[in-house]
Amino acid sequence: MKNHILIVEDEEHLAEALAHNLEFEGYATTTAFDGEQGLRLAQSIHFDLVILDIMMPKLDGLEVCRRIRS
Repeated sequence: MKNHILIVEDEEHLAEALAHNLEFEGYATTTAFDGEQGLRLAQSIHFDLVILDIMMPKLDGLEVCRRIRS
């Protein structure tokens, strides 16, 4: 089974490039484009790794990380 990575990045071209490269290396990826969407996904699906941008709309990456950990 492939490891599943959540990418939370508001700049779509960066998120797509990162997802493409990770998928090329054999990982499954899911992408969220703002902090709220990323938090919802992280709380509803098991991910092996979450990659968070710090500066995002709605919720920043630090707050998303705090909420995931709590």
